[in-house]
Amino acid sequence: MRCVRGRVRFDVHVAPRFDYGRASHETSVTERGAVFASPGLTLTLHTVRTEDDREREPMRVDADGDVRTAYDLVAGERAGLVLESSADGPPRAIAAGDLRALLDDTAAFWRTWLARSTYVGRWREALQRSAITLKLMTYAPSGALVAAPTAGLPEQVGGERNWDYRYTWVRDASFSIYSLLGLGFVEEAAEFGAWLRDRIEESGAGESGPLKIMYRVDGTSDLTEETLPHWEGYRGSSPVRIGNAAENQLQLDIYGEALGSVYVADRNGLAMGHRGWVALRDMLDWLCDHWDQPDEGIWETRGGRQDFVYGRVMSWTALDRGIRLATGHGRPADLARWAAGRDAIYEQVWARGWNARRGAFVQHYRTDVLDSSLLRMATVGFVDPRDPAWRSTLAAMAAELVTDSLVYRYDPAASPDGLAGEEGTFSLCTFNYVDALARAGMADEARIVFDKMLTYANHVGLYSEEIGLTGEQLGNFPQAFTHLALIDAAITLDATLDGLGPGLAPRRRT
Repeated sequence: MRCVRGRVRFDVHVAPRFDYGRASHETSVTERGAVFASPGLTLTLHTVRTEDDREREPMRVDADGDVRTAYDLVAGERAGLVLESSADGPPRAIAAGDLRALLDDTAAFWRTWLARSTYVGRWREALQRSAITLKLMTYAPSGALVAAPTAGLPEQVGGERNWDYRYTWVRDASFSIYSLLGLGFVEEAAEFGAWLRDRIEESGAGESGPLKIMYRVDGTSDLTEETLPHWEGYRGSSPVRIGNAAENQLQLDIYGEALGSVYVADRNGLAMGHRGWVALRDMLDWLCDHWDQPDEGIWETRGGRQDFVYGRVMSWTALDRGIRLATGHGRPADLARWAAGRDAIYEQVWARGWNARRGAFVQHYRTDVLDSSLLRMATVGFVDPRDPAWRSTLAAMAAELVTDSLVYRYDPAASPDGLAGEEGTFSLCTFNYVDALARAGMADEARIVFDKMLTYANHVGLYSEEIGLTGEQLGNFPQAFTHLALIDAAITLDATLDGLGPGLAPRRRT
């Protein structure tokens, strides 16, 4: 807190709720701060002035165990609050000099970290903001990236589309390797890659296949979903859920995303060892036997399994990248079987996923609904980005899923997903649309969409899942997937505008 001029009063109210408000706590005020003690967790609130203790009200504890205090600051004065978790025992003392050191050290860390980036393209500020966000959403001990640090923020205000995103999706972790390598953050990409390698190595038979679609940041997979009926929810949006029942869904696309990231990491010098290769080989052998079945799809809909085209395309990607890795390193593998599976998927998608009446690839084999997840078909190389069929698909999506440059993931009215209500445009899909347009040679259109999308960020450059009709951010916030897609779109668009061609690397600082 800093008073620039005049005089200002800061009223402070700290009201922690432990175990989602289901556990009680006791509060005590000590000379070193206020201590909130609850079974399993203790928090300490430090209040610090950088000048002196003049005109600071004492901390008061109310009947709910909350703490209230206030500061009156005049021009040039500063004060601060530090809330930290601590072990049993007395809290540490924090002095004004400590507070300044914490701030200075934090700023120095981020400046030094950003200086490692090799990106020198057109949108450095937006990409740096996204990179910082992804770093902050990473659990350092394991390298795992959470999809969002929040739970229960609605995709539709007042509706039931409220999920817990505080977990690590295989899909998100895989995309992060692409994005971070694209910015030159090799160390972080390696950490994410190690987390993914561990999940592959420990994989086993299960309802969702060798891999689960999501895990806790420590790699465990107990994500039991429950509701909190005593919570009202954001602006009355209920139920409020913790945990995520989608953990055991069969989503075949995750295997393509995992193999794609392993392949990209390998090309950048982050090779997989013997144990990892054996586990990966077993996983691809499993995929050869199971790709041709309905799954729940990338959007985790709760309306039943379908033969989703995106799942097929990413299964093709998994087998294709596995073949490339095996032949590139001389690794043992059943290449004939993998190639047969890859080719069968390719033929099937063109025969059943292409809808001649719509002139487009569609969401699944029994529908003519469009789905913006398929914007990645050209990115992974399943279709040439200048193929007339792909140009036709982009045109169909532009007519039906795009509104004022923002992209819906699908039409919920035409594709029931088992949930009531509507949703906004999906920010991830808008950035994927930019990438697809750039790869298709439509750089001017891609730049317009990208520049327009940047205006929808909040005042510090962050994005949630979706954007509503009024331009408001909807869903969990900030969302890693959106910021990953922003980075990828900018890198692809940079390369296209520089005349390097789609998919080639843009200028980098060396």
